[in-house]
Amino acid sequence: MFLPVLSHFSALATAITSILSALLLLAVSRQLWTFRWTITRDKQCKLPLPKGSMGWPLVGETFHWLFQGSSFHISRREKYGNVFKTHLLGKPVIRVTGAENIRKILLGEHNLVCTQWPQSTRIILGPNTLVNSVGDLHKQKRKILGKVFSRGALETYIPRLQDVVKSEIDKWCSEPGSVNVYAAAKSLTFRIAVRVLLGITMEEARINYLSKIFEQLMNNLFSLPFDLPLSGLRKGIKAREALHASMEEIIEEKMQKQQSEEYSDAFDHILSSAKENGYDLSMQELKESAVELIFAAHSTTASASTSLILQLLKHPSVVEKARAELEANGLSCSALCENCPAENQDGEDIPIKNEQTERDANKNVCTGTGTTSSTNRTGTSDFVSDSGGKLTHPCAHLPHLSMEKLNRLRYLDCVVKEVLRFLPPVSGGYRTALQTFELDGYQIPKGWSVMYSIRDTHETAAAYQSPELFDPDRFGFERDESKTGRFNYVPFGGGIRSCVGRDLAQIILKTLAVELLATTEYKLATKTFPNMLTVPVVHPVGGLHVNFNYLHCSKKI
Repeated sequence: MFLPVLSHFSALATAITSILSALLLLAVSRQLWTFRWTITRDKQCKLPLPKGSMGWPLVGETFHWLFQGSSFHISRREKYGNVFKTHLLGKPVIRVTGAENIRKILLGEHNLVCTQWPQSTRIILGPNTLVNSVGDLHKQKRKILGKVFSRGALETYIPRLQDVVKSEIDKWCSEPGSVNVYAAAKSLTFRIAVRVLLGITMEEARINYLSKIFEQLMNNLFSLPFDLPLSGLRKGIKAREALHASMEEIIEEKMQKQQSEEYSDAFDHILSSAKENGYDLSMQELKESAVELIFAAHSTTASASTSLILQLLKHPSVVEKARAELEANGLSCSALCENCPAENQDGEDIPIKNEQTERDANKNVCTGTGTTSSTNRTGTSDFVSDSGGKLTHPCAHLPHLSMEKLNRLRYLDCVVKEVLRFLPPVSGGYRTALQTFELDGYQIPKGWSVMYSIRDTHETAAAYQSPELFDPDRFGFERDESKTGRFNYVPFGGGIRSCVGRDLAQIILKTLAVELLATTEYKLATKTFPNMLTVPVVHPVGGLHVNFNYLHCSKKI
């Protein structure tokens, strides 16, 4: 009778002993792990290591970081301060927030710190890219790319860029259901990179194929550095090789053709700038440069474009003020569309009386942008024929923009700046300490990783009044809160590693904003706004789903 009871007690005691032993082992191993990193401090420096936790053996706090997202850094910043230590992705990391701290990091390139990308990123992008270059080679490559993003070059990109934006917006407005804005924005920025920067014109099926391959490359860019079958790194390398094969064909074809006198794309500028600087670019360097140009224009700009549309949806007063500015500058549907369907006094559309247009509409002809539509989703026949006889919506005929026209849109500039402050596409950047140095009263040991936070700095900078609010007026002439400190506003980084394509990114965002505000109306297709993830770039969980329609002009008869 007692034997079964004793047996159960014995088993229970054994289980408890095993659990306690395991917990003790974990506790001891964690203390040893912490001690292991404590003794790595630079003993020649009297300053202490920053406060923080190194987490668990080997994995550190990586899983906490992956699952908690932005709250991971917020909670630790509140607990330990603007400079704290942690252990992520197999390396000791010092997380840094604050304008003065970031200033020291960004201006210390090649002296205190050097750029650090994950090993998988360096392998996939290739050794000849700007992100993988250091020292004199980095300066030389940046000088070559300087011509690509010069004011003169940017001015020539705008008409083609705007045409791509118009074409993609027409697809959005022709979509019978809602549009996943983040996915659509990635498609848009990929097409801008291919059409505008690389100067490539190709069939839609070919673009879609390359877009999917590039998406595969991007999805595996930040993966574990193990080149094994089915590993993320192996998938990224395969995607890179497929892109390089396509790029080589395109590059050879471009180099055989005579450069156009009317238009020079980014690739033309790279070739001519390299020649001017006495630098011979190999085919491998050209292929890697082509992929890097797409990389630079793709994810971060798609993220910012999505954030722009999200904030326009959330803030109708901002939309109203921006549209008033467009109206004042002659950039609105009602100001420009003489062929738009008029409305009678009851607000009902009067369809355009154009026999050819009506015949084409009845045939459901192509709009010229890869979609077929005779009416928009409101059911009104308001498409007109362009000079080529194709159906386009009258509101899609905004004139081509220019640097001068965009510069006149001061409030729109404030909106774009606030989007980049409020939701910077990249949360921060990584560096490696080249020598031990001081930061905020702590030592940063040589060899440790330093992660500076753009997002946290924007959120905590004393320069900003109510930084938790979306307020474009903070960048207006009367306030201009960014003037109080150069490193309070760093969406594009700073120093010699600042984003070389920052001006192009802002032009893309402004052009998209002009076309959306002047020609479309849009509405959230879900009951609530999505949450935003910050890794690897800021993007909406489950996508941002929006219904787009062309605007109807308000003229009456």
